Amino acid sequence: MTEPTPSRTITVLGLGRMGTAMASRLASLGWEVTGWTRSGRIADSVQTVCDPSDAVAKADVPGDDVLYPLRAYIRGHATGDPAHFREAFLPTAHIEGIRNGTFISWDLDDYCALFGGQPDPDEPARSRRIDAVDVHGTVATASMTLWHGADTFTDVFLLVHADGRWRIANKAYHRRHASS
Repeated sequence: MTEPTPSRTITVLGLGRMGTAMASRLASLGWEVTGWTRSGRIADSVQTVCDPSDAVAKADVPGDDVLYPLRAYIRGHATGDPAHFREAFLPTAHIEGIRNGTFISWDLDDYCALFGGQPDPDEPARSRRIDAVDVHGTVATASMTLWHGADTFTDVFLLVHADGRWRIANKAYHRRHASS
């Protein structure tokens, strides 16, 4: 016998025509949908709540603890300090991708050696965004976009919850140069 899949909740803030259509479609796909509406209109298959904060509280939002290693990773890039990467990654982690047309697979020590302890000169113009986090018990996946000058990186992470905290087990990345 297999375990039932845990229910997943999504929240729609604003149940006007478009919000109601989205909420109904998500409910038809098996999502438990909560929603908030200023007008008092109730959408089919949507648990409507009176306060937007109530709706958000019912949504499946990853805990802040799963974001901790991703934020440490961002600090590593922003400061150039490899100690932040050591905080974010498991010691056995690998970082993999294509560099100059060749597949690379760095262990954590080799990856940390790429950073000299100082932010890059163009750091004020760089930005990073956590795009998605999907938690499945003790494992999670996450993706992030990093804009570094003419390069845009997409990083995909596998995270593991072990010894009471989340850490990055592995990272794969794609680099796109503005001229590509």
